Amino acid sequence: MAELYPCSPRIEIDELPYFPRLVEKARLFAAGDLHPELHDNLGKGMDLWTCQFLGIDYEELKKVVLEGASTEDAYSWAQENGLKRPDFEKNWFCSYLLNRGFRDNLSEHLAMRVKESGFEDKEGIYSFCDYIDADEGRA
Repeated sequence: MAELYPCSPRIEIDELPYFPRLVEKARLFAAGDLHPELHDNLGKGMDLWTCQFLGIDYEELKKVVLEGASTEDAYSWAQENGLKRPDFEKNWFCSYLLNRGFRDNLSEHLAMRVKESGFEDKEGIYSFCDYIDADEGRA
């Protein structure tokens, strides 16, 4: 069994970050290749927030992905079956997701994770997206 990390949470589709990571996590888990550190949070946290923003159910999206949908096809399915959001809501959500942990109610949790990982001296970890990229070896 491989222990792989999905793509960065910053990778976008249609200017929406995280969705490609969400899809890749589902694929890797089904194949038995997703890094075990990520198993407990499948369908939770950023996975859940992204699905809630799109107005879709995580389990339904996962089913579409595991039936063979590409990331683009899964996103099209989400657009067809979810909520229609105006651009200003999408812009707000993107900022929210990319900056989660920066001077908000998760700041203390982020600081704890940074300390646990030994990243206190690492520059540029201001949000959970920064932390994920650092933790998975991308930054």
